[in-house]
Amino acid sequence: MDPLDRIDELIAMVEQARSVPMSRNNCMVDRGEMIAALDELRAELPADLRRAAALLEERDKIMEAGKREADRIISEGEAEHARLVSVNEITVSAEHEGARIVAEARAEAQRLREEVDDYVDTALANFEQFLTRALASIERGRDKMHALREIGTFGGDEAERPLPF
Repeated sequence: MDPLDRIDELIAMVEQARSVPMSRNNCMVDRGEMIAALDELRAELPADLRRAAALLEERDKIMEAGKREADRIISEGEAEHARLVSVNEITVSAEHEGARIVAEARAEAQRLREEVDDYVDTALANFEQFLTRALASIERGRDKMHALREIGTFGGDEAERPLPF
């Protein structure tokens, strides 16, 4: 019988056991029957399962040892790197050159920002002038329309008369 089926039988045995009086969670199980069933289950478990568990445990130990060794090697490498960099003149020179390049980049970025701001401001000013002229034209057109409406030239007999503007 499959060990998983055996486990299902044990669960069913416990579920079907009589409850202990005045208790919801406790039940009465025949101890000898339960121990015999568990012994059978243990005998049925393949030896490979035990070997697999042992291999997994060994793997975990080996991985932990490898991790500790890797951490040790990394920390030694970092310490050696820091020592070599701290005494090297090239590093100091590179830091100065890097600071100079960063300063130039910041200045160029600021110059470009100002150019873009000027361009956008000019474009918006042109657009504002266009809108102002368009708004004035619209107002003039509405004023003419209201004036024509007031003098009554917007009636049905308009087709015969020429427009006043």
